[in-house]
Amino acid sequence: MLPNTGPSRPGPRQRGAGRRATNLPGASNRAGGGEQLQRQADYRNMAIALEEARLSLREGGIPIGAALCRREKLVGRGHNRRVQLGNPVLHGEMDCLQNAGRLGSYKGLTMYSTLMPCYMCAGTIVQFRIMRVVVGESASFAGGRDLMEAHGVEVVDLGMPECSQIMQSFIDANPVLWAEDIGEL
Repeated sequence: MLPNTGPSRPGPRQRGAGRRATNLPGASNRAGGGEQLQRQADYRNMAIALEEARLSLREGGIPIGAALCRREKLVGRGHNRRVQLGNPVLHGEMDCLQNAGRLGSYKGLTMYSTLMPCYMCAGTIVQFRIMRVVVGESASFAGGRDLMEAHGVEVVDLGMPECSQIMQSFIDANPVLWAEDIGEL
């Protein structure tokens, strides 16, 4: 594997990487042992993405966050920074990948995103062969699910009310900015 030569961004983005969420909604005792453990890990890792979405909103940006994980290990995290940096392609997943840096191979990684990835981000996920994507919600935006699934990517939609609420509140308050973000202006 190639060494991680990507830029490091110290500061509040690094805090909390090792924290674990408690009270995991949706973790069912009916699920098999391995399936239940995976579901619990999915909610813990999604909590990191949700922290990033909230950070973006506090910065005046679009509240979409992402985390890239190998099982329980956080590899990268990021959030939509289009508004903050004036960069049209810096969606949450792209910022997350940039923060993860060069990895050589993305085999065995899972991308967590608070919202279904758009076609640009879905294409990047397919290109780097990230074969599992977990989203907080897709009701606000259907995104590129079909593209990812057509290329063998497993897509899991947690349908989290917290993700839906933060996104819908933002869309209601900023319809023009949202339309710009998804290319519908």
